[in-house]
Formats: sequence, structure tokens, C-alpha cells
Amino acid sequence: MAGLIGGLSSVTAQPANPVCQPPSAGEYLLLVISPTVDNQKQLRDALPTEIKSTTCQYLTDTVTRIGGFNKIDDANRWARYINNIVGLSAIITTRPGEPQPSQTISYNPQPLKAGYAVLVDYFNRPELANSVQKALGGNVGFAAYGQRPYLLAIYTTNQQEAYNTLQKLNERGFVSYLVDSRKVMLLKSVVRL
Repeated sequence: MAGLIGGLSSVTAQPANPVCQPPSAGEYLLLVISPTVDNQKQLRDALPTEIKSTTCQYLTDTVTRIGGFNKIDDANRWARYINNIVGLSAIITTRPGEPQPSQTISYNPQPLKAGYAVLVDYFNRPELANSVQKALGGNVGFAAYGQRPYLLAIYTTNQQEAYNTLQKLNERGFVSYLVDSRKVMLLKSVVRL
């Protein structure tokens, strides 16, 4: 009986996943949203054994963290592979290789406050950030909305400014959306490639 009770308590007291570690300097990291044990198993089965992966907690999501990429192209290829083969979405994240002495690098996603956000779907092509910056004449950020990553073109409380930005992006062929900013998680305020 004691063995049975001990076995039950170990099943119900499973530890929560650890918080995901941020990428090393110059490393590109894939965070694959994989909330179920089946998702995680499918993903592990699809990856070669030499690819290091761990299950961890990112914001409110359970994700599989796949690190060790030195080039954005490699990370992009693996993100496409995972999406095509396993059907799971991957977020690519990094941090600068050589921070300035006065610069503090933080891995601290923040929800936006009330207002409007214009998001641009970059289709796992981070280089689109440069095109969006040129179209708008300013910096763009990186954000998550509905468990998907987007470029953040603008966050404002001015509805007309948001509409104008949306229209400008749509006229230039970008796939962009105007959303309630309270549902957007800011991952990075300025994207630099």
C-alpha cells in the first residue's frame, strides 16, 4: 500500500518546466511552441540526435528550446523544417554578439498597454525588418500576438496614426494587421539585423 501511495504522489507532483534560458551572445535560438507531450515527442523524433533540445517555459507557453545556431539562415531552415514536417511554429530569437559597455541586455518580455499595435507578418524572414524600417522611416520591434511572432511596426494610442501606418504598409505589399495592443507581448523594442 505504501508503495502504491508513493507512486501516486510522484505522478501528481511533477515539477513544472524550468524557465527557458536566454540565448548566448551571438546565438540564434528556436523556441517551438509544444504544449503537449505528444508535440514534444513528435519534435524529438523529427530532430537529429546531435541537435540539443530542452522543454521549458516561455511566458505562458510550454516550448521546446533548440539552441546552438550561429547563423540566422540555419535557424530559419530549421524553423521551416519543423513547421513543414512536424506542423509546429517556431520563434527565432537572438541577442547581439558584442554589447556596448553601457548597454544592458535583458530578456524580459512585456505586455503592451491599452492602445493600437500594427503588426507585420514576416513569414520567418527576419530580413523583412529592414524593408519595413525603410518603408516607415523608423525602427521596428519584435512582438508576439496569438502565440505567433510578428514585427511591431507601431504601438500608439492614436487610432488615426495606427490606421495611417497600416495603410502605408499595405500599399507597399506587407501583410500587416491592426490589433488591440493589450493582447500583444513586446519581445524586443528595436530589431537590428
